[in-house]
Amino acid sequence: MRHQTQTFRYLTALMAVVLMLFTAAAHAEASAQPVVGQPGEYAELADLLENDASRKVLIDQLRGVHASSQTESLGLESEVPAAEIAAQAPSGQTAGQVSMARRMAAATGNLAGDMGRQFAALGVLVSGWFGGDAVASEATAAPVEMKTVIAALLNLVILVAVTFVVFWVLRAVVGSVFARLSVWARAGSEKVAILRTMVAVAVAALLDIIVVALAYLAGTFVAPLLTEQLGADATRLALFLNAFLLVELAKAGLRMFFSSRYEGLRLLPVAAEQARFCNRFLAREAGLIGYGLLVLVPVLNFNVSPSLGSAAGTVIMLVALVYAAAVIWRKRLVLREALTHRANTGSGPIRLLLLVLARTWHWLALAYALLVFTVTVLNPETALPFVALATLETLIYVGLGLLVSVALGQMIGKEIQLPERLNASMPRLQARVNTYVPTGLKIIRGLILALVVVLSLDAWELYDLAAWYATTAGAQTVSALIDILLILALAAAVWIALASLVEHKFSPGETSTPAQAARGETLLGLFHTSLAITIIIMTVMIVLSEVGVDIGPLIAGAGVLGLAIGFGAQKLVQDVITGVFIQLENAMNTGDFVGVGANSGTVERVGIRSVALRDLYGTYHIVPFSSVDAVSNYTREYGNHVGEYGIGYRESIDDAIVQLEAAFEALKEGEHKDNILAPMTVAGVTALADSSVNIRVVIKTTPGNQWAVGRAFNRLVKIYFDKAGIEIPFPHTTLYFGEDRDGNAPAGNIRLADDRVVSTQNGSNG
Repeated sequence: MRHQTQTFRYLTALMAVVLMLFTAAAHAEASAQPVVGQPGEYAELADLLENDASRKVLIDQLRGVHASSQTESLGLESEVPAAEIAAQAPSGQTAGQVSMARRMAAATGNLAGDMGRQFAALGVLVSGWFGGDAVASEATAAPVEMKTVIAALLNLVILVAVTFVVFWVLRAVVGSVFARLSVWARAGSEKVAILRTMVAVAVAALLDIIVVALAYLAGTFVAPLLTEQLGADATRLALFLNAFLLVELAKAGLRMFFSSRYEGLRLLPVAAEQARFCNRFLAREAGLIGYGLLVLVPVLNFNVSPSLGSAAGTVIMLVALVYAAAVIWRKRLVLREALTHRANTGSGPIRLLLLVLARTWHWLALAYALLVFTVTVLNPETALPFVALATLETLIYVGLGLLVSVALGQMIGKEIQLPERLNASMPRLQARVNTYVPTGLKIIRGLILALVVVLSLDAWELYDLAAWYATTAGAQTVSALIDILLILALAAAVWIALASLVEHKFSPGETSTPAQAARGETLLGLFHTSLAITIIIMTVMIVLSEVGVDIGPLIAGAGVLGLAIGFGAQKLVQDVITGVFIQLENAMNTGDFVGVGANSGTVERVGIRSVALRDLYGTYHIVPFSSVDAVSNYTREYGNHVGEYGIGYRESIDDAIVQLEAAFEALKEGEHKDNILAPMTVAGVTALADSSVNIRVVIKTTPGNQWAVGRAFNRLVKIYFDKAGIEIPFPHTTLYFGEDRDGNAPAGNIRLADDRVVSTQNGSNG
């Protein structure tokens, strides 16, 4: 279905090019003959020029025709006889002021009148031949000698046979070269497939042109021999040779697009069957119109009658029109389904355009074919060459636009693979490039489409592009547009480069710790946002200056607004600035346990203005950076468990240290062995307290695990001290009643609840 879409998309347009070229050539040759006017027309013209009023009207009408050259080129002016100008044109009204409806009515009337006169003359001529009586009319200007006609046809047949035999032999000789070029074009990488195809098609087209030229030279060599030996008319032979050259060159151009035998030499990606159908159809149209108008019509004009030649030309164009209309109508549903399917896979304006085109393409093609036929019959000398040239230019613009678009799509449209080393240092660069490349291609294709539309409209003279560009406004507009495109491309390149450098600097590597990864992600988001805002603002300002907007007031206004915001939101600005420097100094990252101001907890989010903490009780704290005087990070590089262990005064300090080391050895064999970074350090006795002797030890651990290691070590210390019988002092009260010199303590009187007195001789402890 995709191949059918692309085939019939160009079918009607290419057919029209063939119609235009050969019809224009035929009528250009016919227009070269001198025009002989009737005596009555000269008298009317003289009378017209003698009258002052009619002469002024004629001058005004000629100026109006010159001013409305676009309408004149389309053949819509009515050919009003000179004698009727004064009668038809109101006083003071020029031809340029005649309404469009009147011109269209005149054009339609002229078309019907011309066709009617041609077919009437043809009928008179045929009736004169078969009726046996000479009819005194234009159609029978000279008697027809059948012997002369047969001799002329025989000479022409000989020349045709020789020319086409040479042409077919040469085509067979270069067929092997075409096959090799086709194989070469289809081999290799798909990224440069369109370039190889273009090169192969160009070489094949050059060979095609050489074959046509050699066959033409062979015909030119045979033509003088026929003229000298058989007395053939050199003019008739030259007509055929010229027609052969033009028609076969046109067919060679068609083979560039619809080569049916060699798939690699086909510019349009259509199936072989569809290419064969299009090539056959267009070749038939080219042969019918080319040889008919360039050979048959002039021969009839010179040897039989100009009326018969004109009628034959009309019949040829009518047959071509009917044939084209039949093909278009027969394929209307096929192309409609293909365009509808294509539209369903798209979106946006393209989908709407395809849906509308699917419903109306055949009407547009039929209208164009009817336009070609109309201007051919109505005004071939001026309108037909204009339509032919405009159509050819349009097809060239469309073809070049499609080729450039397809080439860009094949070369850079697919996923771009960067070197592994570059991906390792800039892991997001490849994804970013593959994100922006399709967008860039869409923009480029949109620009190509706009350029094709602009040039095509200029080809049809809907406006004068060259004259507009020559003006100051046109030159400035084009220059500004080019500058804006360059600015946008440069901004995109700067964004890709700077964003990639930031990622290279802050992206966590495979060996990065969780803390480093968290810091990298935080800084990446911060710098990406800042870069994007800066580049967008600068790009918008530069683009506005390019389109003529004075950005001085905008910059001044932005400065005043920024100053006002700065005064009104000093705390916010302080938050942002402090947060930036905290991040640059790597003071904290997500997952760290920190103390910030009066709060401490695990960092869950680090923003540009504040930090969010979760403490041990699960409370969520949001601390603005402006209130942060210091940051205490407990999870940076390593942690220390600092333990103070008290023993009784009567215990041996050395025995206690031995038990502490034994507890540490047991700790190293337990579940926390991977969290211990160094041997335990015994700092010694740190204090002789009121009821204990304090010994300090330090255990170096991985960051954030000092508390877990400390809890496990405390457990082991209690166990080992209990085994060794080392007392760990705890708060208690001793009652001392004193003693005499002999060591005897006085009795203590204790009053009980029942008022009995208990006498204790040796003292009492409680």
